[in-house]
Amino acid sequence: MSKKSLKTIKKVYERGENIIQHLKQNKGNHNTLEMITISYDLQSGTYIREVKKNPRFNREYTAAIARVIDELGVKYDLLLEAGVGEATTLANVVLKLRDKPKKVFGFDLSWSRTRYAIEYLTSKHINNSFLFTGNLFNIPLADDSIDIVYTSHTIEPNSGREKEALRELMRVTKKYLVLLEPAHEFANEEARKRMESHGYIKNLYGSAVDLGMDVIEHRLFDHSNNHLNPTGLIVIKKDLKTHRTVRNPLVCPVTRTPLRLIKGSYFSSDSLLAYPVIKGVPCLLDENAVIATHYKRWK
Repeated sequence: MSKKSLKTIKKVYERGENIIQHLKQNKGNHNTLEMITISYDLQSGTYIREVKKNPRFNREYTAAIARVIDELGVKYDLLLEAGVGEATTLANVVLKLRDKPKKVFGFDLSWSRTRYAIEYLTSKHINNSFLFTGNLFNIPLADDSIDIVYTSHTIEPNSGREKEALRELMRVTKKYLVLLEPAHEFANEEARKRMESHGYIKNLYGSAVDLGMDVIEHRLFDHSNNHLNPTGLIVIKKDLKTHRTVRNPLVCPVTRTPLRLIKGSYFSSDSLLAYPVIKGVPCLLDENAVIATHYKRWK
């Protein structure tokens, strides 16, 4: 199992090798969640350093995302970046939004990246955020709970799971889903071959259409950091007959029952499962669940 060999894998990373490609040896073409988690966790801190070193792209990219959200012309209180990384996108999008959300959410598979993200948001004086570890394919948030959900190259490494990701993101979304993801359909032959070798997604737009989603915009995005990985924009509207208010959007990822912070951990009275908080990061992956049927007995 890869987790038993983290020190060895770290040495591979320090030699400058591609971690996912290393882990995929003799494992087939698809990237597993464990491969993605290890790769991202080892890279933690590099995104913040890159933004500090070359701020121009981030400034232009986040301004363009903020314009897309502003132009939706909808009232919203809650905003989520799924796959928040180190929050270098989220923080700078929020600062540029015309209408500021009341609360900002973000989650990532990687604990280390999430911890860096919390520090980055604090450095930007964004004090209304809530970040946690979570799985894109099993988001610990209630149905229809977040007004606007967006991604920034989050679905990217999950080739073959496009529809699964779309269904889960739309489950959580209340009004709009904004996707900034690799645009295989807009890429040249060289870029397509590279995307395929890395296990990147393909035909996200076609998958959304197949699922009957209301795609209101689909185009090549104005800004891409790598010409071999062009970014596409897809905006999907969710039409709900009734817009209920979800007071507590956090749910147990195993049972989707409400989670509350009780005695320093997140606990579901319905599932009797507890989730730890490590250095300020709620760990809300289903594999983090601790069976705690008598949790409330001790102070």
